[in-house]
Amino acid sequence: MSSKQKTLCTNFSNQPITLSEGRSCSSDTYDEKDNLYKDTKSGFDSNDSDVQVNDSTQVLLFDLPPQKIVKELDGFIIGQDDAKRAVAIALRNRWRRNQVPFPLRDEIIPKNILMIRMIDDDGHTGVGKTEIARRLAKLAGAPFIKVEATKFTEIGYIGRDVDSIIRDLVDAAIVLVKEKARKALAKKALILAEKTIVNSMVKEAREILFNEESEGLMDDDKIIKEAIDLVSNDGIVFLDEIDRIAARTEVKGEVNREGVQRDLLRLLEGRTVTTKYGHVKTDYILFIASGAFHQSKPSDLLPELQGRLPIRVELKALTQEDLIRILKEPESSLLKQYIALMKTENVTLEFLDDGIKTIAEIAFTVNRQVENIGARRLHTVMKKLLDEISFIASEKKSEKFIIDSKYVKDKLESISKQLDLCKFIL
Repeated sequence: MSSKQKTLCTNFSNQPITLSEGRSCSSDTYDEKDNLYKDTKSGFDSNDSDVQVNDSTQVLLFDLPPQKIVKELDGFIIGQDDAKRAVAIALRNRWRRNQVPFPLRDEIIPKNILMIRMIDDDGHTGVGKTEIARRLAKLAGAPFIKVEATKFTEIGYIGRDVDSIIRDLVDAAIVLVKEKARKALAKKALILAEKTIVNSMVKEAREILFNEESEGLMDDDKIIKEAIDLVSNDGIVFLDEIDRIAARTEVKGEVNREGVQRDLLRLLEGRTVTTKYGHVKTDYILFIASGAFHQSKPSDLLPELQGRLPIRVELKALTQEDLIRILKEPESSLLKQYIALMKTENVTLEFLDDGIKTIAEIAFTVNRQVENIGARRLHTVMKKLLDEISFIASEKKSEKFIIDSKYVKDKLESISKQLDLCKFIL
């Protein structure tokens, strides 16, 4: 990078952006020579009112081989190696498809994924399935939506039909594209905003004008076109609880589940959905379905729908060791969050290894004997554990609290033994 080009490492309010170790601050640069703000990652250029992002996702995917995708996911999700491997390959295949010349490219469709929560674990939740899909979409800069299969009714009945999935996905894509455009146009919008007001110290007015100028610089038609293109080629839909529309025993008065399956099948097979922004083809949208299948099995789905979910991945219940790793390893782990929150009060929290182990033991025990909600149990356990410290922290400036095994047991063990009470407290 030349001396004329400086990397921008601040946000709009000139506050530094915190970055994880080993990551560059941004791909956004300001070229003094051309007096131009550029976002080399999104493909936007603030000197061009015809904002384009056609190849932005492909640029991102070029730098993301499957091994790197899995490594990125490892920073946020513990375990589920098979699932992470499957979604990493699916994401890379999108980039590979776009390198294939026409007409063969049109024949290559995504291999949709079915994540199965193992029957022996009674359909446990909180194993990371949704987070895998969400992080994958964020990594790729792709529009993402999570829906529950049970929320839909067959087309023609009162209620949400499956086409609303695509309509909601387009809405998400428009927000995504506008955000990229606003970021790319930040330099020009900021100059226009500052010309409008004399006192640039009036922060609220400055930010309002900045947003107004950004909107004014955008071409809505092009934004919509880019959003529809992004959905059609890079959209990701996470379809949860698909097992519940596969049950063989029909409930009297319930809208036919097979009808919902057939409507979903049309989306997965590829069709054109009409939205208020235009027509969207679903042929190349990646669908990731998930279900517990403890009252049914994947073979209870329509054979044609099974065929459109060719990649099967088993999601395993979290072990006690997994819970320990979840507390310690992710970039935004619960321990790091609580330490950061208490630091704002000038209070220091130190978690010893034996304390972390005891937290995991209690969460694992309650999951096994009450209801297995996976990693979500750690949230309720941690809240109960640190409830007193959170309440008095503002009066304990400069104090340090050591969270060891004894402290954890004193706060939680008596409660964790009373399983009936745990249903309400933990």
